[in-house]
Formats: sequence, C-alpha cells, structure tokens
Amino acid sequence: MSGREITERILGFGHKNIQAIHPTTLMITKERGLSTKGDCIVVVGADKGLTELSESFREGVKKPNAKIKIFVEAGGLVQQINASGSPKLLLTHPSDIVIRKSDYISERTLAIFADKSSNDLPRNFVKKLQDPGQKIKITLIVYN
Repeated sequence: MSGREITERILGFGHKNIQAIHPTTLMITKERGLSTKGDCIVVVGADKGLTELSESFREGVKKPNAKIKIFVEAGGLVQQINASGSPKLLLTHPSDIVIRKSDYISERTLAIFADKSSNDLPRNFVKKLQDPGQKIKITLIVYN
C-alpha cells in the first residue's frame, strides 16, 4: 500500500464471559465487566476508546480510501482483520471500538467492510481471550 501509515496501540484484557460469536461485529471496550449478552466483545479493560485515538489516526480513517489493519495478540497468537475506513465515521464513543463486516456506522464504529467478525476468530484464540489474566495487545494501522 502506498501513502501514509499511522499506528495506534491499545492494551486490554481477557474476560471469562467473552463468547466471540457475533456474526457481523467485533468490539473492544474500556469497560471491565462483561455479561454474556456482549457476544461481539473480544477485549475488556482497554486503555483507549475511540475518542482517545490520536487526531492523526482519526483523520486517517476518515479518508475516502482508508484501509485499516487490526492485529489482536493474545498468549502468543495473533489474528489479523482487514477493514475500511469512511468519511462518514463519527468516532465519538468514549469507551467502545467496533469493527463491522457491514457498512453500518454509529458513534462506536471504527471500521467497516471487515473480513472478520468475532465469530470468525479461531476457537483456540477465543480460549486465550476468555482468560481474565490474559493481556491483549491491539495494533491498529491505517493506510491512506
């Protein structure tokens, strides 16, 4: 990919109630608690929400042809998700970051047209995410 590349790093944790079974979304949250209703959540206790991402990153994902790579690392395993940005992104939610397979945009949406949702993550990887002591590293890279 040509052009500019901007990287953000987020640290979070696993949780015993992580299910990762949502067919179209994947979510990272600053919240520490998690009920079994949050079936798209893969990381809790994140150290950043959408509003805390750098201004340059937030501007980058709003460019018309922005491409985003999301790397989720847990227990020596890494999953990559490829998605797109959009000029329509709001990026205003203080605690949640959502990656979507669809083009639906809300205040929580970071990326659309993703090639994976939480349900697409391998179950051995999800097992790592279900460990409350597991530190999880998320790397977001936007390309313009």
